[in-house]
Amino acid sequence: MAALAGPRATPQSQPPNILFLSVDDMNDWVGCLGGYPGVRTPNIDRLARRGVLFRNAHCAAPVCNPSRTALLTGWAPSRTGIYDNEQWWRPALADAVTIPQYFRKHGYSACGAGKVFHHVAGFNPPDQWDDFQLQEFDDPWYRRPEWYPWVKKIPSPLGHPFNGLENFPGEFDWGVLPYKEEQYGDMRAVDYARRFLARKQEKPFFLAIGLWHPHIPMFAPQSYFDMYPDPAMPETREDDLDDVPPLGKEMAAFRRSEHERILKEGKWKDAVRAYLASISFADTMVGYVLSALDGSAYARNTVIVFWSDNGWHLGEKQHWHKSTLWQRSTHVPLILAGPGVRQPGVDRSQPVNLLDLYPTLIDLCGIPRRSDLDGETLLPLLRDAEAARKPTVTTYLAGNHAVRDERWRYIRYRDGGEELYDLIADPNEYANVASNPRRRTVKERLAKFLPASSAPPKPHREAYDFDFATHRWKLK
Repeated sequence: MAALAGPRATPQSQPPNILFLSVDDMNDWVGCLGGYPGVRTPNIDRLARRGVLFRNAHCAAPVCNPSRTALLTGWAPSRTGIYDNEQWWRPALADAVTIPQYFRKHGYSACGAGKVFHHVAGFNPPDQWDDFQLQEFDDPWYRRPEWYPWVKKIPSPLGHPFNGLENFPGEFDWGVLPYKEEQYGDMRAVDYARRFLARKQEKPFFLAIGLWHPHIPMFAPQSYFDMYPDPAMPETREDDLDDVPPLGKEMAAFRRSEHERILKEGKWKDAVRAYLASISFADTMVGYVLSALDGSAYARNTVIVFWSDNGWHLGEKQHWHKSTLWQRSTHVPLILAGPGVRQPGVDRSQPVNLLDLYPTLIDLCGIPRRSDLDGETLLPLLRDAEAARKPTVTTYLAGNHAVRDERWRYIRYRDGGEELYDLIADPNEYANVASNPRRRTVKERLAKFLPASSAPPKPHREAYDFDFATHRWKLK
């Protein structure tokens, strides 16, 4: 097993490696986070015991591309104007130096596989990496060639759609594919990690392995579905949205037709089962990567970072997907283990953000700090479980923000609409107490952490001509 603690690296000592291991759309339905009773995630749970689990971690934005762009550039969405999945970050942020670029600049090799940046062509420039293996999908019959030019499109297989919902959005499928476990797409990223860790590396490395699961389509081997023969359903209330401002209701209504169809067709429990199966399959693959590290020459000198880009609704607030400012959408698993981590196995409940990873990794590896990053290093928390932290912010689209501390969530929309929830008394965020005069001071305190302004949204993809072969953009 890898060593868990050690001093902060200095330029004179051997700098630690980084294993940057991510999953996609995984909410807090993880054993160590207690978000779902009976979920099976033994490998993630073991990692939490050997490192530090941040129980109150949140994404910078509750959508794949802006979340990953914020994490990897170190710049918040309100600063960059990258708010959704249709905005290429590279032509819009020409001066951004990402985590892999910065570590390469300071003597590291940067390699990876799978979904690290957003997965569509144009979001993962090849100059970020010394070597990178693109995402292999479980559903190549669905993938559009202009978005995924490296994918060989095939006819839909027999039995598709596997969830039995004809004319349902193509990617929102679930079920068991006629593959062996090792043939699933994410296993290609696992195999990349195994090969990389088995080789002699001449430089300290930043190795990013991005797993697609449990993102839709929720495909997994039958054995993982068998773990959940009769899953418990999420807690919901029919009147849950009655005290929500108009813009909050609008976010909840995004792709509402899918929620209604799932209910109408009696597929809710099936979809929940598929999500749980995909989480447990992801956990197994996390275990494979961690075993490869533990059996390698790098076990004792590698910082492990495990994270998810955003959460996921499964019918709560009459919503599927992410794209809201509520706890279910912003709360993510985040674990750090390895050199520099003290008090392993002691959870941290202070609010933290994925934006904090960039300055944290800089500190853990002893490379020069950057003064232009929006996150706050987690090093004090890694050293002292009682270290103080300020509230953290999640942004969804321009001008809409959620502020989270250890007890409260305060949401303010661009039109001034407000929500306030006591997460200790009301963990499901049923009662919006923003209008309660007794909570005025709470709102005022949290409002101080709202961004002072929001950058205008950057252009969408249709504003550019993009050539995948050269990875160059030109404004039309």
